[in-house]
Amino acid sequence: MQQITPFHVAIPVHNLDECRTFYRDVLACEEGRSSDHWVDFNLFGHQLVIHYKPKSTEESLHHNAVDGKSVPVPHYGVVLAWDTFQEFAQQLKNKNINFIIEPYIRFEGMVGEQATMFFLDPAGNALEFKAFKDITQLFAK
Repeated sequence: MQQITPFHVAIPVHNLDECRTFYRDVLACEEGRSSDHWVDFNLFGHQLVIHYKPKSTEESLHHNAVDGKSVPVPHYGVVLAWDTFQEFAQQLKNKNINFIIEPYIRFEGMVGEQATMFFLDPAGNALEFKAFKDITQLFAK
């Protein structure tokens, strides 16, 4: 597997202050540069930028069925180390995060075994964090 380099993703938020607090205080992301319309965060070594966008009443998340669960589309997140995922999931539970999909194990005992969880930020952006039991199976079929 090639060396992983940080990704950059920018997402819309309708309340910059509320989302800034969520990413900084709930997800424990280090805050970087900012202006009155955007804020950079270190999301597990990746660059996440929240950008102010007025709220639209016409937007809603689409969902696809996966493992009998309703997975929101679009979504984003980070693949974490197995132990880091477990610790992070527990921290989120301790902070009373309302999960769309509670942390669970997919493909248990099979190729591609992974832990995953989904939740929303205050602007309604869907996040998925996951971990692979064996990271070399990230793209295994």
